[in-house]
Amino acid sequence: MSEAVTRTVTTPPGLLASLDPLLREWLPRQRWFAGKGRPVTGFELVAATELLPPTAKLGLYHLLVRAHQPLLPGHTGPEQPGDCYQLLIGVREALPPRLAPALIGHVTQGPLAGQTVYEALHDTRPAELLLEALRTQARIGGLRFERDPHREIRSGLVPRLMTAEQSNSSVVYGDTFILKLLRRVVPGINPDLELPLALARAGCPRVPPPTAWLVADPGAPRPAEPYVLGVLQPYVQGATDGWELALRELAKGEDFVAEARALGRVTAEVHTALARALPTVTLGHSQLRLMVDGMTERLEAAVHAVPALRPHAAGLRSAFTALDDLAAEGRTWTAQRVHGDLHLGQCLRSPAGEWSLIDFEGEPARPLAERRMPQPAVRDVAGMLRSFDYAARSVDPAQPEWAERCRAAYCSGYAEAAGSDPRTDPVLLRAYETDKAVYEVLYEARHRPEWLPVPLTAVRRLASSGHT
Repeated sequence: MSEAVTRTVTTPPGLLASLDPLLREWLPRQRWFAGKGRPVTGFELVAATELLPPTAKLGLYHLLVRAHQPLLPGHTGPEQPGDCYQLLIGVREALPPRLAPALIGHVTQGPLAGQTVYEALHDTRPAELLLEALRTQARIGGLRFERDPHREIRSGLVPRLMTAEQSNSSVVYGDTFILKLLRRVVPGINPDLELPLALARAGCPRVPPPTAWLVADPGAPRPAEPYVLGVLQPYVQGATDGWELALRELAKGEDFVAEARALGRVTAEVHTALARALPTVTLGHSQLRLMVDGMTERLEAAVHAVPALRPHAAGLRSAFTALDDLAAEGRTWTAQRVHGDLHLGQCLRSPAGEWSLIDFEGEPARPLAERRMPQPAVRDVAGMLRSFDYAARSVDPAQPEWAERCRAAYCSGYAEAAGSDPRTDPVLLRAYETDKAVYEVLYEARHRPEWLPVPLTAVRRLASSGHT
């Protein structure tokens, strides 16, 4: 194994001030920027690391930057600190044509005046540098590049940036590895590293094991916990994600029952391994009451924001009160670590037909502590059931019977591997499906109004199912 490389670095004073006017324009346009709809009023530098000193050809900076934005109109109380973003800034005198899409802008002031800055992940050399730093376990300033010593990383793998829209950025290296760089970062243990590491130790083959990872220690007076910035995992060459596959089969009029059953088994295998590898807890009435209160609060906020929900509010609320009633009668549930944001797009099928689960980050908009809390495994099941419904209603004409067959097959497959069928706990399943559908209504109303009828159809079913 290569010797670890340790390098101290200094960054020029005034670096962020020189980039500020360009970042204010560029950052809000990025798919992974979480504060859309509010202007950026300023930046705070959390950490800066010079990975390559600027020369006539190329410079490279790694930045953790907090973007300050005003609260939405009508908010009261103290202003919250802005989101922190991971940026890789390339510096050149001029961009070659191939890097034109990566342009951030031309710097007119400060230490980089006269230079052109750009999103460095589009460039081969910076992407190669990241892999080499992971391979050699480099320490550069506050950045720690770590790896599993039992897994080989070959040098010289050719990088390519994945261009599909996603909430993070991914670079594929020679069809061997994929590096997922988190964009909106918070201090603490990120489940996207924590859970795959635990599953690898448990010998679960259904999740690609982390090969290496990137961590930042911002130092005092920042929080003591490091930031997890990226994870390198094996790349499943030729894989198709479950959403693409489901839409393809729908377009051809083909059934998806066998794949849905297999996905159910895989989900149960991952849940079983997580329950073995990490602590589980028992949820009694007091814990369930907190969970139900959270679901009810989310419903009330959604009803306030989306008038189309109002006729169904009482029926939807009954899904949560029914769960609270069961808990009040003494019913308990087991909670464990779960995926937290499971849907067809988080499932990969290899050319050999094997399924894997990916992206264990959970819902990025939720606080990290909440994403790391043990929860009933049914939460993931509900997410997948909703995903089948979305697939079936994204085609014209909609095919609700296709979704019903897939939902049934998925639960049957889950039961085969877990020994218990999620449908045998209908009150808990309905509560989680309802909570997910309410979230979907709010999301679609804000971002994709043309999709709003999809979750509203589920809302009508879920609101009335307590009375049938």
